[in-house]
Amino acid sequence: MTPGPRNLITDVAGLAVGNAQDDALKSGTTVLLSQDGPMTTSYSVMGGAPGTRDTDLLEPDKTVPGVDAIVLSGGSAFGLAAAQGVMDALARQGRGFQVHSARVPIVPAAIVFDLLNNGQKDWTDNPYPTLGQQALANASQDFVLGTTGAGTGATDAQHKGGLGSASLVLPDGTTIGALVVVNALGSATTPSGRHFWAAPFEIGDEFGGLGPDPASNLQPLRPSRKAAAMAQHGNTTIGIVATDATLDKAACKRLATAAHDGYARALVPAHTPYDGDLIFASSTGRRGPPSDEVMPMLGHFASVCMARAIARAIWEATPSANDALPTARQEILQT
Repeated sequence: MTPGPRNLITDVAGLAVGNAQDDALKSGTTVLLSQDGPMTTSYSVMGGAPGTRDTDLLEPDKTVPGVDAIVLSGGSAFGLAAAQGVMDALARQGRGFQVHSARVPIVPAAIVFDLLNNGQKDWTDNPYPTLGQQALANASQDFVLGTTGAGTGATDAQHKGGLGSASLVLPDGTTIGALVVVNALGSATTPSGRHFWAAPFEIGDEFGGLGPDPASNLQPLRPSRKAAAMAQHGNTTIGIVATDATLDKAACKRLATAAHDGYARALVPAHTPYDGDLIFASSTGRRGPPSDEVMPMLGHFASVCMARAIARAIWEATPSANDALPTARQEILQT
């Protein structure tokens, strides 16, 4: 198995990702767009504090067969309005679920809490609908990682968080990818601060090539810088896994559930009562069903992509004015 040519979720043909952010706000929005029409999608929540829009319809027993786009956003509950901006723009393009003469774009969304990160949050009009429309307009196969889009103001326990992505091409030719916003209560780095929990899954030096932590036995976790600088509450890691294999909604539900293993492999702790940890899973259906060899392993491959994407989000974060926490790269490379 190797990454796709971009090592991004957009290695899954038919997908595009757009980002928009406000650096003074220290927040932003990310949109995953299906360029081929609706994509079959479900989701799984394993954190105790999620913030979502239009996720009930993604359950396998619900009627709507697919979604036009998925929104990941900062802004806590205010950020859910980004999906309205995306929905309005898609409606102008004539996209959406058709009911007789009406079309309704289906745009589920999830948010992270980034209201205490020293950004300017004294707006009078909610900025997120505009950010959503800008992110949609910026959708492309190529996009940057780290301090961008919905990851602009994200943090984990020790460092700036960010936007991450990774992909794999599987033995039967199926492509799977992950996109994630890391704003976790837990840490992506081990107690030494110099290695990533996800190191065993790294391909090449995609997040620094630092290798696994050589420390043996169970190490106590470092006190959380995030809790000291902001608050114990206000976390969430939200992500998407996508594949070109043909899956129904039930299989997408299973894929989303299994992909949460990537959170547990890359963030310690994960799935806490103060995290809204959520994963969407989408199928573009460009290929046929996975082979008998790949199908039972698809969730594992998704979790590996997700673990790598989380570490890449932290590694690619860049410093900016008034940051509450340092970047991992600053700390690792200076020690």
